[in-house]
Amino acid sequence: MLDLVSEELETGPDFVDTTFLEPAAGDGNFLIAILGRKLAAIEARLSPQVWDRESLFALASIYGIELLEDNHADAQVSMLGRFLAWHEGHGTRVGERTRLRRAARFLIATNIRRGNTLTGQAPDGSEIEFSWWHRTPDNLVIREVFKFNSLRADNPAVDLFTTLHEPVVYSPCPISSVFAEGAQ
Repeated sequence: MLDLVSEELETGPDFVDTTFLEPAAGDGNFLIAILGRKLAAIEARLSPQVWDRESLFALASIYGIELLEDNHADAQVSMLGRFLAWHEGHGTRVGERTRLRRAARFLIATNIRRGNTLTGQAPDGSEIEFSWWHRTPDNLVIREVFKFNSLRADNPAVDLFTTLHEPVVYSPCPISSVFAEGAQ
């Protein structure tokens, strides 16, 4: 299946930032395969000096939704494990307190969500939320929170009560510092 999108994953001009959504993530096998392809392309095409940053941008481009609690947890753990193993294999320290690990854990928690893709709802009945991670020209990132249902063609009319709340505005920051902006 991934061979059908190999250009987007591995060779296209924006291969690192090209987004993928797995609407039924299960335990994360497809997400891990996408991440693996992106990491291999980063290794093959980019200078080692930018691997930390670019691998975090690659991680930020992968989204998933899973209904079952155990599968959701497994998907998040597997994604983090794959990411950290790649870095450890290249001699990068990825201890619990490193910025790289903390940023990766935050991106995964923000992008791999528990919920029902068909209804667009999280287990508590709220709407599933994701974040776009916009890369700036100077390789910083700006986080923009959005509702999954906003992507649907049958998106309902705007709810006047939800528009009364000011959206959270995040400042540009290095992608390795996204965890400092606050937890989910």
